Amino acid sequence: MTNHLSFQGLRYCALLTCLLCIQLLGAQPVESEIPAESTPLDDITTRSTIRDRNTLKPAPIREADIFWEKRIWRVIDTREKMNKPFVAPESPLFVILMDAALQGDMRVYSTVDDRFTKPLSTDDVSSIMYKEDTIIVFDPQTGEERVQIVKNEINWENVKRFRVKESWYFDANTSSLKVRILGIAPLIDVVDEEGNFRFEKPLFWVYYPQAREILARHKVVTPGGNFASTLSWEDWMEMRHFSSFITKENTVGDLRLEDSYTGVDLLMKSKEVGESIFNLEHDLFTY
Repeated sequence: MTNHLSFQGLRYCALLTCLLCIQLLGAQPVESEIPAESTPLDDITTRSTIRDRNTLKPAPIREADIFWEKRIWRVIDTREKMNKPFVAPESPLFVILMDAALQGDMRVYSTVDDRFTKPLSTDDVSSIMYKEDTIIVFDPQTGEERVQIVKNEINWENVKRFRVKESWYFDANTSSLKVRILGIAPLIDVVDEEGNFRFEKPLFWVYYPQAREILARHKVVTPGGNFASTLSWEDWMEMRHFSSFITKENTVGDLRLEDSYTGVDLLMKSKEVGESIFNLEHDLFTY
């Protein structure tokens, strides 16, 4: 009888020990529930308005409704105060265009002309963005010299201007003057070995109607400093929140303004071309 009671006591002790162990194990944090590499949200909420935005296709235009049309080429200089969002480090326009082109998400075109006739492959874009150079390095172990090939990426801060091609037209169906952007080309300065400026050249042409979807998913850093702003780059371009000057209009000789004008005369002619477009709408309704 004594042995039986001792055996029952041992069973109760063992059971209590098991229950205690289970409780202690349950109190321990489970490592699998804690992410190994968790990145905190650098915000007060999850932002999805820009990321999930879809663009509306522009309304179709009948050729018969185009009463008047003029092609305009203009330049946006990012060094102007109004154009500072173009070079905001958080979301510079050139980086958006470059990344989309290198990843194959957006087709870009050669600068042999501005009519989007020759598409560039991702390899072509890579050769434009990265310039190979040879440098001499020293082996730290042997001290011997050897030649090494390096790739130098174009610094987005060196892209200070953008060329824009657009079409201004009078829509007889709505009796209004309208504009549509056709293309955007980032411009970069070409310098000699001594750092002296030689000329300015476009890197590639972006067909704007194809790029609208990508631009609509990238936020613009607005000058007002409103972090909650949901303006995208597509909004910014469509609402024409930029300062620019006209460098060319379609003419018989297909000449740039600087081919016929210089200095103050060039600035006055650029302003004159812009004013003539807006005066046209006024003149059509003047009797």
